[in-house]
Amino acid sequence: MRFQSSLTTLVLGIALSPFIAAPQNHAQPSSPRTQQLLELEKNLADAQKRHDRAFVNTTLTDDFVSIDTDGEPHPKADILSAVASDNRLEYRIYNAEVVPVNDSAAVVTYDVIVRMVHYDEDTPRYQRVSSVWVKQGSDWKLKFQQATAAEQHH
Repeated sequence: MRFQSSLTTLVLGIALSPFIAAPQNHAQPSSPRTQQLLELEKNLADAQKRHDRAFVNTTLTDDFVSIDTDGEPHPKADILSAVASDNRLEYRIYNAEVVPVNDSAAVVTYDVIVRMVHYDEDTPRYQRVSSVWVKQGSDWKLKFQQATAAEQHH
């Protein structure tokens, strides 16, 4: 019986192997733009957690729009109003990728674990976030962001 179980596992493993991605054991060097945009995403989340309205204001474009997990659009004014009451305990980004669109635009996608103070310290929320960054002069600014509720990823 143990042999049959092992054989079934081996056959399934061989059959499914083209569909299973091999783990990446080596880090890909990232471009300066990739590093800068990932750092800006992290810094923006940290600024909101610290209630740093000035940093958030200068990082978002004037016509910025966020689509939160509630599906509703929130313009820059809504985001700035919410900075003072932001109650994030944790905002941990992982699986981040940067896709250049052209020299002055890029899309950043990532998964994030969000924990809030007071009501879900022990219950993290998982989200998939997509951000559109545009270059204005010499500065990168966040123009659009959408967060979608996601299942827990291991």
